[in-house]
Amino acid sequence: MKQINALLFLFLLLSISCSSQESDQNLQEQNQLKSYLALGDSYTIGESVAISDRFPMILVNDLNEQGYNFQEPKIVAKTGWTTDELKAAIVNEGLAKNYDLVTLLIGVNNQYRGRDVENFRIEFADLLNIAIGFANGKPENVIVVSIPDWGVSPFGSSRDQKKIAKEIDLYNKVKKEETLKINVTFVDITEVSRSGLGNPEYFAKDGLHFSGKMHQLWVDEIISQYFDKNMSK
Repeated sequence: MKQINALLFLFLLLSISCSSQESDQNLQEQNQLKSYLALGDSYTIGESVAISDRFPMILVNDLNEQGYNFQEPKIVAKTGWTTDELKAAIVNEGLAKNYDLVTLLIGVNNQYRGRDVENFRIEFADLLNIAIGFANGKPENVIVVSIPDWGVSPFGSSRDQKKIAKEIDLYNKVKKEETLKINVTFVDITEVSRSGLGNPEYFAKDGLHFSGKMHQLWVDEIISQYFDKNMSK
């Protein structure tokens, strides 16, 4: 009888120990910060807006308020970059391939410089595969963001806005085709950007880039179109 009681006591201790270890592991996983890599150009780096108003920063702040627990984003972006320039910068950065989330917003400077759209397709597809690599090879952890329409800006008002819109739509069509082809989420912020037409609050002081208020609208779209459907907290 004493041996049975001793065995039962030992079993109880082992059960408590395993339960405690599982609880500690679950707590550790919950407290582990998620990593985020934002790749792009002026729209990602937030040209002419405060650091806190960049869409990657707003995205992290809004997600953390909802309990997602992201660390500050790693941003590889610069005003004026085209697809090939972004790729070259990525190579120079020597980034680790271990991000929980990767966003890719590129193409406006290819359009602005009048580059061939089919060449853009090739370079964009290459960047998309690179982004997946940084997301541990998981397409579901990558978000491609469409190109905003700079033609609606005060700067764009002196240009052929219809031509700009048509070209941006073509570039976005290519982006969407290549994105959906490999089951990556494509988030459309182009129409949201066009809602800023005639409203100075949606544009930065330089009259070309979008303000933090517009960046917030982009984040709302990203959360609605991706996080509310895909990523767990």
